[in-house]
Amino acid sequence: MPSTIPAPGHVSGRDPRLDVFRGLALAMIYINHVPGQIYENLTSRNFGHSDAAEAFVFMSGTAAAMAYGPKLAAGLNLSTVQKIWGRSWLLYMIHIMLSIWAIAIFSTAALHFGGEGLMKKIALSPLAEQPLEFLIGIATLTHQLGYVNILPMYAVLLLATPFLIRIGQRTPLGLLGGSVAVWALVGQFRLNLPNSVFEGGWFFNPLSWQLIFTLGLLTGLAFRSHNRFVPIKRWLVMTCAAWLIFSAVWVNSDMLQKGLGHVIWQLREWDVPFYLVTFDKTYVGLPRLSHFLALAYILSLPGLIPKLAAHPAFAPLRLMGRHGLPVFAAGTALAILAQAIRYVAPGGVVQDTVLIWGGLAVLYGFAWLREHLAAPKPKPMPTTRGTAPGAEPQMPLADKILPLPRKAPVR
Repeated sequence: MPSTIPAPGHVSGRDPRLDVFRGLALAMIYINHVPGQIYENLTSRNFGHSDAAEAFVFMSGTAAAMAYGPKLAAGLNLSTVQKIWGRSWLLYMIHIMLSIWAIAIFSTAALHFGGEGLMKKIALSPLAEQPLEFLIGIATLTHQLGYVNILPMYAVLLLATPFLIRIGQRTPLGLLGGSVAVWALVGQFRLNLPNSVFEGGWFFNPLSWQLIFTLGLLTGLAFRSHNRFVPIKRWLVMTCAAWLIFSAVWVNSDMLQKGLGHVIWQLREWDVPFYLVTFDKTYVGLPRLSHFLALAYILSLPGLIPKLAAHPAFAPLRLMGRHGLPVFAAGTALAILAQAIRYVAPGGVVQDTVLIWGGLAVLYGFAWLREHLAAPKPKPMPTTRGTAPGAEPQMPLADKILPLPRKAPVR
């Protein structure tokens, strides 16, 4: 939700907030994916009902709208649709690679370091009990390992992205209304994509998470049009701030958790739909959704946040955010490795510090290498004065008058 409107001609410039918050989300995802260590108590999920996953999906939608929106402004075209769907295929391939590495890391720990118990974690137990079904499920996305299960949802959403962008360009409120309706219907009837090994559906249900992704798309489209999707209103700012403060107190107060937990239980007894009163992550429960939207709205306000995002101190986060997908993939593999290390050789606070801060340093170094060692783009050939770009350069006058020396014949 942009707070400043870029001048015409500078729309394609990167907003530093998008890179900073994406980099921050990637860092928190890495920390949260190494459960049990002390630093996970510092991430955003300890101060409200949402976490970095909502931010990741929202900003993915924003980036998709900003990247592909102009190419779809005149209508759907095969070239752009192929690019978006090609991105979806890339996400599928990265997901398969990460799944294989997760299996390999935990299997190595089990075979050589006494970590047999790891084979019962992150949904790996069917590998020994139902190996054929397990392998089919990995390939078809109907069995997803824990901590390696967000990219399939994103890949599915990208398949719908060209059509969502076109609808959003023609009728933003129509797209918003349709997305909310789908979210409500999916929650009401518990619709989900199927699993082939375990009962139930996908942990990150694309049919529900499409609402957060769509809100990101609408934000990106508004940014491209030099507007805010949600205008700045004093009453809305106060409401969002109050909800964020109350949520932070709620999740850290035993008394509030007990009292409000009873209220939620009573509402469920009165047949209030669960997705309206619970914090369910699969179906994006309303308290969870409203917390993230309030946070996104507050962080979009002009003033302090844009200045902080552009400050040199946040350059590492901006760099990681610019290379979001590679950093996410590397962070996922590192987190699985850190889980295995902590399981086979627990080492306390010192080990946690090395694994977390060392891992973040590796991710930053990886982003730095991608930024500075990327192949330089070829520079355009210089043209002579008066020559149109792309036209054949004129032969210098001296070459027209003076004959070029001929090579001596080969004997």
